Amino acid sequence: MDFSNLSAATLIRDAAYILVAFLFITGLKRMSSPATARGGILWAGLGMVIATLVTYLGAEPNLNLALVIGATVVGGGLAWVSGKRVAMTDMPQMIALYNGMGGGAAAAIAAVELYRGEERGLAFGALAVLGALIGAVSLSGSCVAFGKLQGLIKKSFRFSGQQVLNLLILGVAVILGLLIATGYNTSALFVSVFFVLALVLGVTMTLPIGGADMPVVISLYNALTGLAVAFEGYVLQNAAMIIAGMVVGSAGTLLTQLMAKAMNRSLGNVLFSGFGEASSAATGPVSGAQKPIEAGDAGVMMAYAQKMIVVPGYGMAVGQAQHKVWELAQLLQNRGVTVKFAIHPVAGRMPGHMNVLLAEAGVPYDLISDLEEINAEFETADVALIIGANDVVNPVARNDKSSPIYGMPILDADKAKNVIVIKRGQGQGFSGIENALFYLDNTRMLYGEAQGAVNQLIQAVKAAD
Repeated sequence: MDFSNLSAATLIRDAAYILVAFLFITGLKRMSSPATARGGILWAGLGMVIATLVTYLGAEPNLNLALVIGATVVGGGLAWVSGKRVAMTDMPQMIALYNGMGGGAAAAIAAVELYRGEERGLAFGALAVLGALIGAVSLSGSCVAFGKLQGLIKKSFRFSGQQVLNLLILGVAVILGLLIATGYNTSALFVSVFFVLALVLGVTMTLPIGGADMPVVISLYNALTGLAVAFEGYVLQNAAMIIAGMVVGSAGTLLTQLMAKAMNRSLGNVLFSGFGEASSAATGPVSGAQKPIEAGDAGVMMAYAQKMIVVPGYGMAVGQAQHKVWELAQLLQNRGVTVKFAIHPVAGRMPGHMNVLLAEAGVPYDLISDLEEINAEFETADVALIIGANDVVNPVARNDKSSPIYGMPILDADKAKNVIVIKRGQGQGFSGIENALFYLDNTRMLYGEAQGAVNQLIQAVKAAD
């Protein structure tokens, strides 16, 4: 390759972008393990800092760099403060909001280019339009997901012909996008209507989806945001945006597929079936009755067990009980009890939610196992302690073909000799499906808020001599 016609600034910029690509990919690779995830975040963050600095240094002379830097400082400051203050229970909705901001930024870039109305070729127009459509859908859809998780939107809105309406909105948006991309009509009115339809589509797609499916939806919009950023990177001829977008898009796509597989459902089923919201069809009666237990009796049972497996769920996050859970585990370990933690891929309300909570409490990584690693051990466990988990331990997924979660891989907690479930009350879980585990002969219910209940167990174990 002949580099003689390339300026030194161009060579430095391209070399920096190659380094950025290496840092992004290496950082993502290290994020795949809890032991190296923190370092991976730092590697990827360093890549983003380098990419930002190189972009600033190579900016056009007429660019108002002071305004850009000011916006970056303000945005970075807000992200720093919110990231420091947000509770772990609110992390899913914060991630949904940040996903939306990424999609919105990509759509804003496209808007600037499209409103100029300049003829720059079909490839440019097509990618600008695609990035705009995907980014706008991700923005409005992520905002709806945020509202559902935050409790601002308390129900799912469904009506007959909803999917037809979505297809109609998508069809009109695509037609307008084609007219804009080919240069047939690039008027401000056409572009504005196109963006409005894209934003409306994100809302109408997400509103019908129940809260229990929000982790998959968040992951999907993360992938869409990455794709939109990659497309707009081409529009701006910015290699760093293309690299970052493709890395985020591919990672988000793989994660979405893994989560859908963990629920034994297709992505189409998640988006269009309406499951994930309580309904009469998903809450059939379960024979038997829930059998309560006192914390003192449960503590004695654990104190004299040989092996206990803890299954954390969203209830542990709500009660901020992870530190108390680890204290209980250490107390039992000191008595010679083998304690392990079992994590389902969709436990909590975002991927890795439980892993982050346990890591925050200081639980060693070698005590935390995923579904495939731990399931065979439940049969040899004296006690399975369930803290706020619901669908991921529901045995109807194995034996009830009429259940919406039939075929979903679950943690085999019901196969333990004794099952203790910490639950705030007798109501159904977030998905609205009755859990047959709670009615089994070997299951006892310890009612109460997670942190308080675990603290009672700690006192009971200490008193068991």
